Amino acid sequence: MPSSGWKCVYEELQTNVVVLGDYHSFYGDGDHNYTIHPTLTIKVSSPHGSNLYKKEKSGYGRFAFTASEPGTYAACLTVDNDDHNGNTVTVGLDWKTGVATKDWDSVAKKEKIEGLDLEMKKLQDYVQAIKDNMNRLMSKDLGIRYASVQTNARVAKYSQASLGLCIVVSALQLWYLRRYFRKKKLI
Repeated sequence: MPSSGWKCVYEELQTNVVVLGDYHSFYGDGDHNYTIHPTLTIKVSSPHGSNLYKKEKSGYGRFAFTASEPGTYAACLTVDNDDHNGNTVTVGLDWKTGVATKDWDSVAKKEKIEGLDLEMKKLQDYVQAIKDNMNRLMSKDLGIRYASVQTNARVAKYSQASLGLCIVVSALQLWYLRRYFRKKKLI
């Protein structure tokens, strides 16, 4: 982490996507001494800038929210300067979305399934998430394709109009020059 300023992580989310986040801070690059945590300020915001989560002077914590609108969500962190004394501060951020946020142990207990059945249930949920994402991307692709076809048609019409205007202007120039040269008796 930089000693001053904000460091942000961005994620593009759709509506009704569940997000879970865990964060923790420690000194050094590989020293995981969890007894002393440098303090952070963390702020999670929506695409329109409203704060979904904010916590100050915290070394570790957890946040959760459900995306209420599609767009880019941001988790921004900064190190509180009063306690790290120039030491390198490392932050771990675990950001889970969609199917990865499910508590599979409680699902297994609730539905009384285990082993291969639980793995099949996980895979089924992953496949459904992929299918939903593909449908969303296909609809987005159709919109982009439609805009591309319209733009292409407009450019073609503009090109035809420009070519027609050039032909008319050159015909007028030719007519004017012939008339001018006949008046001057050069032709």
